[in-house]
Amino acid sequence: MNNLSNRKFIVGLIFLAVGVIFAIRLFSVQVLNDEYKVDSDQNVLREIIQYPARGLVYDRNGELLVYNEAAYDLMVIPKQVKKIDTLAFCKLLEIDTAEYREKFTKARDYSSYKPSSFVKEISSISYANIQEQLFKYPGFFVQTRTLRKYPRNSAAHILGYIGEVNQSTIDDKPYYRSGDYIGKSGLEYSYENLLRGQRGVKRILVDVHNREKGSYKDGATDTMAVTGIAIKTTLDILLQEYGELLMQNKKGSIVAIEPKTGEILALVSAPNYDPNMLVGRAVKKNYPVLSQDSLNPLFNRALMAQYPPGSIFKTVQALIGMQQGVITENSGFSCIKSYVNCHNHPSAGNVAASVKMSCNPYYYSVFKRILMQGRSKSIFKDSELGLGVWAKQVKKFGFGQRLATDLPGIKRGNVPGVDFYNKWYGEGRWAFSTIYSLSIGQGEVEVIPLQMANLATIIANKGYYYAPHLIKEIDKTDTIPSIYRKKNDVGIDKKYFDPILEGMYGVVYEPGGTARRARIHDSIVVCGKTGTAQNPHGEDHSVFIAFAPKDNPEIAIAVYVENAGFGGTWAAPIASLMIEKYMADTISTKNLAKEKRILDANLMNVIPKK
Repeated sequence: MNNLSNRKFIVGLIFLAVGVIFAIRLFSVQVLNDEYKVDSDQNVLREIIQYPARGLVYDRNGELLVYNEAAYDLMVIPKQVKKIDTLAFCKLLEIDTAEYREKFTKARDYSSYKPSSFVKEISSISYANIQEQLFKYPGFFVQTRTLRKYPRNSAAHILGYIGEVNQSTIDDKPYYRSGDYIGKSGLEYSYENLLRGQRGVKRILVDVHNREKGSYKDGATDTMAVTGIAIKTTLDILLQEYGELLMQNKKGSIVAIEPKTGEILALVSAPNYDPNMLVGRAVKKNYPVLSQDSLNPLFNRALMAQYPPGSIFKTVQALIGMQQGVITENSGFSCIKSYVNCHNHPSAGNVAASVKMSCNPYYYSVFKRILMQGRSKSIFKDSELGLGVWAKQVKKFGFGQRLATDLPGIKRGNVPGVDFYNKWYGEGRWAFSTIYSLSIGQGEVEVIPLQMANLATIIANKGYYYAPHLIKEIDKTDTIPSIYRKKNDVGIDKKYFDPILEGMYGVVYEPGGTARRARIHDSIVVCGKTGTAQNPHGEDHSVFIAFAPKDNPEIAIAVYVENAGFGGTWAAPIASLMIEKYMADTISTKNLAKEKRILDANLMNVIPKK
């Protein structure tokens, strides 16, 4: 009997202890600690993402190119939405009831308890009116964010644009959440990790009427958003804007580089567009319009358009020929038009004259010597061996590969090698006579305008280049990626560049030169080379590369004008105006007529070649 009483006592104590523990725990949860009370009723705790302002973007002279403008997203937590006056709410938001139902259903399908966007990117003006009425609509609240603004309306292909992340990005990059924005193109894409900043979060208490009552735990659980890092670009925005002006009513591109550093001064693709067209809610309307435009303004021709280099490529052939010892700077060849057609001019007695007069048969002979050096008794094997060495050397100039620039989407062009022609014609079934069009920059060789501007840089530097780039400073320091400080030698002895420079000087200033329109004035000496890139689909493209001044060059440039014919007619004067604008800040009275001719020209509807 005693044992039974003891067992009853012990069991009773256990039940009593458990009861006391539960009572203490309930008292703590319901009275002492409000955390669980708040979590149990999501109507009183709201978590608001604090989106950071993206880093500002400047040009090389400190001109602001991209800044941030306040905008607002209307958010909804479907479970908290009570019976509201739907018609009045729709009128406030300037939407119809069908759109309201669609948006609400989408939000509820995502989550009844988690916030999601209802109307995105509301302007400051619209927000002021909405804010006054929002207390009437429980479950809805506003979240602040910023949108990009482009004060100069220029350089769209360089700066790029931002857009909302998709599920694929969220899955691939854990940092991002639904509603975040990310760089989609241009520098916004390339330097996303610097520009984006770090999001924060703010937790606030609201009452049943959707009115904010203050910070949760006095902000102890909040985190501050961290503003993105500012970057300074190498771009000269005044030169960029001038280039865009010159290329109005034309298709093509301009690329200007500072030879000593590889810094890109201007990168123009025409036609272009106002970067503000792809900001905020306007993207949904404008992007389809731009993408379906027959002129393809979204296409960055400076980095993506692949053309035959034309006669500009003769400078490369001459340099390789001299380096290999198959010609000297004094080698002369007759202008025999039965080899390859040419314009009328005296035969070139040396390399400088061949560059100045742009003699096609001269370079037919140079290329033949490069390829067929008697390495094999078979002309097919000899040509194969020669082409292998030639292609390897050409690639050292940055052709046939993606230059390490800091813009996405760059193409590599094409330097056809042995495998290319073996696949095309069959092994042992081609020789120099099959591919001689490469000698004058035609045939299967293709380049992008950035590569041609880089060639002008190489010649200006007499044998080296720095990877063309657009980043100059990061957060007011010069700690740019080391790849842009690497000196790239092209494997040609410095002495062989002298006859090329002499010839390029003659192109602009001597009788028989092909680019007299590239002259500026006596104080700025321009060295240039014209090209006419064949176009099987219409009129040929007008091409010109140049640098200035001749001694200690400050700017190297390439200009492509599609379907505009001879390089000296349109590309050369455009290049000269760009050089003068950069070096003298203004166009001299002497060259105003040249400028007017370019500005007035409409080359968009050139009659196709028959």
